[in-house]
Amino acid sequence: MQVIEIQELTKIYYTGLKKGNIVALDSVSLEVQQGEILGLLGPNGAGKTTLFKVLLNITQITSGQVLILGLPPYNPESRKKVGYLPENHRFPNHLTGLGLLEFTGRLFGLSEKEIDSRSEHLLNLVGMERWGNTKIRKYSKGMSQRIGLAQAMISDPEILLLDEPTDGVDPIGKIEIRKVMERIKTEGKTIFLNSHLLSEVESVADRVAILTRGKLVRIGSVSSLTSRQSQFEIEAAIGNEIIEIPEDVGKRITLSTTGMIVELKNDEDINFIIDQMRMRKIKIRSIKPMKITLEQSFFETVTENREAVQ
Repeated sequence: MQVIEIQELTKIYYTGLKKGNIVALDSVSLEVQQGEILGLLGPNGAGKTTLFKVLLNITQITSGQVLILGLPPYNPESRKKVGYLPENHRFPNHLTGLGLLEFTGRLFGLSEKEIDSRSEHLLNLVGMERWGNTKIRKYSKGMSQRIGLAQAMISDPEILLLDEPTDGVDPIGKIEIRKVMERIKTEGKTIFLNSHLLSEVESVADRVAILTRGKLVRIGSVSSLTSRQSQFEIEAAIGNEIIEIPEDVGKRITLSTTGMIVELKNDEDINFIIDQMRMRKIKIRSIKPMKITLEQSFFETVTENREAVQ
């Protein structure tokens, strides 16, 4: 089920200056599925924050269509099932964590019974049950982010928009917040995650969307974005054998007595390599696609699209 549908979304900021208008989003189309974590990546100025602002009706679209649970953002009902953790949030320091949840719950029109029940559950979910009565000014950055996740969920939303949830958090805090997001997902929630920390996105996201210069240039599963297309690492007892690969099949990148790396024209051509090795009675231990990090994939994608524009 699609909980967010974006079709040909364009957002232009009209500057009135000679240098021209700013195209923040350029014909962006994507869908967010129920129960998934979708990571949104892009360099500074790519349009990530603008996209979140459109979803929350903070800014109006220039053209295209956006639906949240079947409703356009300008319909207030669309936001009743959406929780939001902004980047660099500033919660009132005089409140306790529990006080923040109570205050946010009242803004959503929840009853005192609902607030009490939700607050207890959420403090446990984010690992803050011992700190609910502590003033927010005494919280570490990691604790502040976790209580921020809790307030974003006080209305029991179906969708969470998280803008840089681990920004400025120490390594232990990042791990804790990642675990919280994984627990949130087990409750069937959908998380739309905007982050510049690619390793964090790689560890939690089901799919990743990459924006650059306002355009959606790539979207797919983490595994698809981190696989080297048609490159395979073969571990085998090759010894002194030479495996010849015709040019129309591919090429050998490395070769040793214990294996080799090949790049093929088509993935199915791996069967040709396997047949050649079996004919020579070479024992094959493993064959696996070559992997790169999400950071490498992101860098290559952004660089390719930058060069294409130039």
